[in-house]
Amino acid sequence: MLGRRSALSEYIPLALAGALCAGCSASRPARALPAATGDSAAVSPAEGRPVSLPPPFATPSANNGPRVVPPPVDALPKVPAGYTVALWTADAHNPRNVVLAPNGDVFVVESNRGRVRVFRPAKGDYSKPGEQFVFAQGLRQPFGLTFYKNWVYIGDTDAVVRFPYKPGQTKAVGEPQRITELTPGGYNQHWTRNVLADVRNNKLFVSVGSRTNVDPEEPPRASILQMNPDGSARHTYASGLRNPVGLAINPDTGRLWTAVNERDNLGDDLPPDFVTEVKPGGFYGWPYAYIGPHEDPRRKGERPDLVAKTIVPDVLVGAHVAALNLAFNPGRMLPGKGDAFVALHGSWNRARRDGYSVIRIPVRAGRPAGPPSAFLTGFVLPDDNVWGRPVGICFLPDGSLLVSEDGNDLIYRVTYGKRPTRR
Repeated sequence: MLGRRSALSEYIPLALAGALCAGCSASRPARALPAATGDSAAVSPAEGRPVSLPPPFATPSANNGPRVVPPPVDALPKVPAGYTVALWTADAHNPRNVVLAPNGDVFVVESNRGRVRVFRPAKGDYSKPGEQFVFAQGLRQPFGLTFYKNWVYIGDTDAVVRFPYKPGQTKAVGEPQRITELTPGGYNQHWTRNVLADVRNNKLFVSVGSRTNVDPEEPPRASILQMNPDGSARHTYASGLRNPVGLAINPDTGRLWTAVNERDNLGDDLPPDFVTEVKPGGFYGWPYAYIGPHEDPRRKGERPDLVAKTIVPDVLVGAHVAALNLAFNPGRMLPGKGDAFVALHGSWNRARRDGYSVIRIPVRAGRPAGPPSAFLTGFVLPDDNVWGRPVGICFLPDGSLLVSEDGNDLIYRVTYGKRPTRR
């Protein structure tokens, strides 16, 4: 990271290599692979085996929030060999989410401004945006955005709203229609409400984070909701998910995946954030347990029934790294069709900084196939100051990758110089 070795590029010990993926094959031999998130990477053996984690309070709970500074002159994030990263736009304001519209426009959700803007690339040229438009404003901390049939849906902190939409439309018409009410605000950044259309099943998914760090709460808090496109038939799809920010449908299986922020104040390396395929009706532990039946000592003895049923998630990505949006590679440009890319906003509850990056999870036949690896890094300076905090992530029609960061309000585009590899 600009003068020092990034934690993301360090190597994990052979005994831990290949063990970051809970659903990976138990027969695969251990190999020295890049750690996903440096020294906070957790161990998650093959599915069905116990998960080895450090004990609670093994280290003091840190309060080490980042100091965001302007980017160094001519600085760009770092990407692996063969890839190129370039600044796509510096005209966004608090770009918390980036979503591709059906016609190739990029909708940028500017949460602190309460608005959504449209960035339209020139025809056939995705290297930079051309025209810009304000699609909607006067929203209440919007975050999630999705398109379905003749509507665009937006996740405000207190409701899911929708506007009529036709491909190519650059301005919302009329007042937003509220299709379901939500609980506003939340612990730290838990005001985010993601929303995702499940086109195959004619449903919507909506994520709602917890209001607290570790207090008992009922859904819709700490859960993913499912409902009809008009908001009817709403029910809890999965629960015990402290802050399930990222939502994406795996294109190979049609199943929902999520990226989750786990709880704070148990120590530097506990518990890890995670990415997982979501099991319908599944319970993922919060606040009583984490990463399977590891009971939270702050809720000891309260719900042994829920501790026992806590699901072990598929991929652990490091403690306190703030896993946010995720997207699956369509394979039109970047190698590794089907791989999952995840934005890590960065830690505050660790003595040593971690996250501030985009990681890549190999996926084969719709399932995780190995540990995460570093993909977009370099936002932390030698003095520990930070100049970028990834949040939004999406693929453009040509297969290149857009990543927004809200530290300095920049959006980057990653391309690959060779034809995609086939598998």
